[in-house]
Amino acid sequence: MGRPHVRPVGIRFKRAGKIYTFDAGDAPCRLGDWVVVETERGMALGQVVNPARNADPPSGQHLKKVLRTAEDRDILRYEQNCELEGYAYQYCIERIRERGLPMKLVDVEYLFDGSKAIFYFTSDGRVDFRELVRELARQFHTRIEMRQIGVRDEAKLVGGVGSCGRELCCATWLTDFRPIGVRMAKEQNLALNPTKISGICGRLMCCLAYEHAMYRDLARGMPKMGKRVETPRGEGKVIRRNVLEGTFVILRGREEVEVTREEYQSGRLAPAAPPAPDAGQAPAPSPVPARRRPGRRDGGKGKKEPAQPRAGGTPKADRAEDARPQEPGRSEKKGRGGRRRRPRRKGRGGNPSARKTDGD
Repeated sequence: MGRPHVRPVGIRFKRAGKIYTFDAGDAPCRLGDWVVVETERGMALGQVVNPARNADPPSGQHLKKVLRTAEDRDILRYEQNCELEGYAYQYCIERIRERGLPMKLVDVEYLFDGSKAIFYFTSDGRVDFRELVRELARQFHTRIEMRQIGVRDEAKLVGGVGSCGRELCCATWLTDFRPIGVRMAKEQNLALNPTKISGICGRLMCCLAYEHAMYRDLARGMPKMGKRVETPRGEGKVIRRNVLEGTFVILRGREEVEVTREEYQSGRLAPAAPPAPDAGQAPAPSPVPARRRPGRRDGGKGKKEPAQPRAGGTPKADRAEDARPQEPGRSEKKGRGGRRRRPRRKGRGGNPSARKTDGD
């Protein structure tokens, strides 16, 4: 391989503007340096954002040269051009109002050598500004160019704060405008409300494209909205999707059932995971079976259990009953509550039912 012939360096002319590649040549071109370069419109002052490095020249591309590192006189000329831009902006605004032209002036740019002044404006249609150009040329004694731009370029030049509370991406770091469509908002499950998905320029927000590729990859393997599918949890119509969690909800009759991507692809239900205990909470103690009191039932009512016989003998109550003499022909009958029933008295004549009174 031969010796490198060029030293490419990245230079930016405006804040959040495109980065153009030039040949550094013998200039040091360190990061953050201001340099004077040669462009198609003439000389321009830019700042180095990508330091110079040795590399082979790109095939089929001719790089412009870096003329020199910016000096004090170059910085002074740049400041004078900025003052002229402010004066030209106010003068042009007054001339537009006097003539009643349907246009809105956005910005004015002077070339580094002062050979041309570019007026950026927006308009809904074509505007006849020939008389305005003649008057501006007589006033500033330079070439005048009127350039019509879109609303997104207007927001980039003017700047502002977006709905997120941060400075506009196009005014800080976004160099190119990508095409944005409503489909991006649909695939990210965003509400299709124009006030919520539109920027201050009135177009769809550029940040809708930042995560679109990730949402599209996560949505693979999941059914589309409104489609009837057969899942392990039943058949139903897809009414909601959450691609970040990998789940979707189907309507089965009047019941909403949540299905995971894994269940839908495998055709089997996922095993239920046991609930994890809360952090910092002691595990619940194991239940201890309640002890029953001896001689009592579940309700606490009932008779006492009979006493167990002692070793080598019988209980006292049994011994007492055995020792008590019983009358002959007298049966022991017990009534309710364990009390003894007294025998009925016999009447005269031996008939128990024929009882006589003294008057008989």
